[in-house]
Amino acid sequence: MTLSVLVVGLGSIGQRHARNLRSILGKNLVLSALRSKRGGFVIADQRALSSSDPEADCDGGVYTDLDKALNVKPDIVVVCNPTSLHIEVVRAAVRSGAAVFVEKPISNDLRGLAELADFVKEKGTIVGVGCQMRFHPALISLRALLKDEALGKLIAVNSVQAEYLPSFHPYEDYRHSYAARSDLGGGVVLTQIHEIDYLQWLFGLPTSIFAVGGHISELEIDVEDSASTLFAFENDGNPLAVHLHTDYLQQPPIRKCLVMGIKGIIDVDFLKPSLIWTNRKGEVELAEYYPGFTRSQMYLDEMRHFLAAARGDQEVMVGLSYAIDTTRIALALRHSLSSGRLEYL
Repeated sequence: MTLSVLVVGLGSIGQRHARNLRSILGKNLVLSALRSKRGGFVIADQRALSSSDPEADCDGGVYTDLDKALNVKPDIVVVCNPTSLHIEVVRAAVRSGAAVFVEKPISNDLRGLAELADFVKEKGTIVGVGCQMRFHPALISLRALLKDEALGKLIAVNSVQAEYLPSFHPYEDYRHSYAARSDLGGGVVLTQIHEIDYLQWLFGLPTSIFAVGGHISELEIDVEDSASTLFAFENDGNPLAVHLHTDYLQQPPIRKCLVMGIKGIIDVDFLKPSLIWTNRKGEVELAEYYPGFTRSQMYLDEMRHFLAAARGDQEVMVGLSYAIDTTRIALALRHSLSSGRLEYL
């Protein structure tokens, strides 16, 4: 069966999804793209540049007008434009009858999200939100261990994700990237929303949020570059303190999660990657390493999962209502940053 897919935005993540779609579907894919600017260069999975034409594989055409791109009735629309522009494109794609995969976060503003959710429900359309960390083998193992109550009653959680912003895309001036610009929906809280997503996946919705940080560096950006946040969760009727730190400043990068319980500790390093479960006696119960793991594999697995959901074979991994809750958490965190007050959900 041939699938027609429109990719909206052919920047780094749009090109990655386009390559993965071709890898998965091969000749059964008709690929088109919507771009605000023509030309450019190919960005490889390892963030290296090539002089190749990023539009070369678009056998379904390249458009600069959304209505014209949707008039050809693509089966799937993959939304990879800046965050602040997501809602408009998702709504138009749903109206056209396409299944929609939209990159995280769903938006940088809650306005219009409830109406969008109602519209998607009315149309009965499949909408999935990209959170590739859900497919990291260490996170999958961590979730399974917590479901099995390997640590007993949980005491506290410490999560950190920090990486120097100019190193995100070394081929471009970081000051012009969406991650650095308020008008495009940037800032470390929304750009690195993966940690908020997986904490919600592991522990549910927090009850309250208090954050400290803001724009504390000399980076030439108009958004926050650091946020240290204390979340209050409930876990089996008990309070659970979860600390999350994210920033655009750390060199070398770090991405870890430490979960502490009365029966031991699970230490996850997402970059190494590894998972070490140590019991209360200091003995290692489980040590998992993933020598064959690559960052690219998460994106491939994510797209395979979405394509199966679009066929009706399974549920999307991250649905619209869930992504809206994640956005509510992120925006409450940001409000706490600016107000200096505790925020309640």
